[in-house]
Amino acid sequence: MANIFVFAFDLTEASQVRRIKNLQTLGHDIQSAAFRRGNMNADFSPDWPNIDLGFVENEQLGKRLVSILRGVLRMTRHRDALKEADVIMARNFDLLIIAWMSRVLSGAWRVPLVYECLDIHGLLTKTGPVGAMMRWCERRLLARVKLLIVSSPGFITHYFRAIQGYQGPYSIIENKLWFDATPIARPKQRPQKADDVLTLGWVGSIRCGSSLRLLMEAADALPERIRIRVHGNVHRHALPAFDAEVAKHPNVICFGPYEYPTELAEVYANCDLVWAQDLWQRGANSDWLLPNRIYEASWFGCPSIAVADTETGRRVAAGHLGFTVADTKAKSLIDLLKGLDRGAITRVSDHLLATDGDEFMLRPNDLQTALISVLPANR
Repeated sequence: MANIFVFAFDLTEASQVRRIKNLQTLGHDIQSAAFRRGNMNADFSPDWPNIDLGFVENEQLGKRLVSILRGVLRMTRHRDALKEADVIMARNFDLLIIAWMSRVLSGAWRVPLVYECLDIHGLLTKTGPVGAMMRWCERRLLARVKLLIVSSPGFITHYFRAIQGYQGPYSIIENKLWFDATPIARPKQRPQKADDVLTLGWVGSIRCGSSLRLLMEAADALPERIRIRVHGNVHRHALPAFDAEVAKHPNVICFGPYEYPTELAEVYANCDLVWAQDLWQRGANSDWLLPNRIYEASWFGCPSIAVADTETGRRVAAGHLGFTVADTKAKSLIDLLKGLDRGAITRVSDHLLATDGDEFMLRPNDLQTALISVLPANR
């Protein structure tokens, strides 16, 4: 087993906690250095050693640059922790900068550096000099990493190879369901409903303004046909009008954050379908990613809806995980919802529940296999 030092973008964020728990399950000794963003789980306290890199605000580029410098400065007091590491893992680009600089300053430059890219930040696909400079910086750092980890093949195909020219080693760890202990039981069948009113869920990290507008238009157009349930952490810095928009629609209810993973079964049992598409960065990151919600929904037999020409839509279509719409116009979603009946939804649900759960669940060895080339016994 290895000593793994993880640089994290938000200590309290659920996917970050899941990744470290996964590493611990494999028997690795973990230490982290992490920012806090205050988006969720404010009272969370890790059960592993952590170096606090301070609080950083969302979407504040200038302040984030300051936080990077502050993070490097704080890490100079913890040189020994990096020297003792067998592997250094940086989750996202900001943390890759901090990890690389800290590694050099501490004299730990021989420790393998792993870059886990969770999303392609909008600045990295921006046109103009700022975007070009960001991509140049990332290319320079990519040349110094031993392994790139992504959650979707779309990131490799459409960005790292096509735009960054990256030809180095990589692993794909899809953002599947993770259970610390015994997996939550899958239902034998979905709840049977007698009426024709469809409940459409929007579940997870709620931050996409385009999805909000699309779903509110559908709610307006089909007040007697659909109910929309919003479950998850609402990023109000990205959606300042969220509460006002939801209040306008009696067939839309926001239930707020839920306990992961213990409340997932209840969340998806109350949804006939789930809106799975991220439209936040259409034409780039949103088109290339595979969101956690398609695996969650599929585990519980809830069909997903996605846009056909995205990586999410292609996965939904190829795996028969739900339904796709041709574009992001509200009319396309409205027409789909008008045409769906209980029989069509039940057929997809039955298919999902008959599919091996390993298709939707991250197993501990998936991460071990992805990291195998950088672990001490294999170097």
